[in-house]
Amino acid sequence: MSVIFVSDLHLDAKRPEIGKQFLAFLEHTAPAADVVYILGDLFESWVGDDDPQPEKYRVADALRKLSGGGTPCYFMCGNRDFLVGNDFAANAGLGLLEDEVVIEIHGQQVLLMHGDSLCTDDLEYQAFRKMVRDADWQHQFLALPLEKRLATAAEARRRSIAHNAEVPETIMDVSQQAVVEVLQKHGVATLLHGHTHRPAVHEFLLDGKPAKRIVLGDWYDQGSIVTWDQNGPRLEALPR
Repeated sequence: MSVIFVSDLHLDAKRPEIGKQFLAFLEHTAPAADVVYILGDLFESWVGDDDPQPEKYRVADALRKLSGGGTPCYFMCGNRDFLVGNDFAANAGLGLLEDEVVIEIHGQQVLLMHGDSLCTDDLEYQAFRKMVRDADWQHQFLALPLEKRLATAAEARRRSIAHNAEVPETIMDVSQQAVVEVLQKHGVATLLHGHTHRPAVHEFLLDGKPAKRIVLGDWYDQGSIVTWDQNGPRLEALPR
């Protein structure tokens, strides 16, 4: 069994080179896997399943072709595309996952997350995350006209850029204490996530036993995937 994980593509019409590489990945690389997991931030932004941007539906067509060809694909929302809903998922042939899901790969229990909830030192972001993940807030936002939602998302992105420029990088990275706590919560020793754009494999001790945190990279300059087969996980860069 071979499993492929990706995250943080941030697909957007302003970055067509990423979309082109991802479509090629879905056509030529992903079909060799038994299952594909997308761990959030597939899109730069998502204001509702009624967004008519062609870029998003080209990706949906390619994902539906992948799953229709026998490679199921699962999606976990990120901090940019947390409003992806059932309509888009059905159109793209995606199975939707909640954040913090444990799967088994070759007998090993692995916790999957997007990763933004682990950045607990960034108090301002965590407050924002709590607000926008509230069901009432989402219902009110999705009831707004599309143009208003797009404008609100653009303003939120501008504020995010300004916030990230002011906050030390260490604050925006995951908290090791949060990592330990979530692994203990689920009773596993391996975590795989994205969000931070800092691809790496971190090994440490958890309750005196070996543990591992695998971090996917973004796709701004090249692709980033984890392939997991009978030989274990491999973090790989895909040159553009």
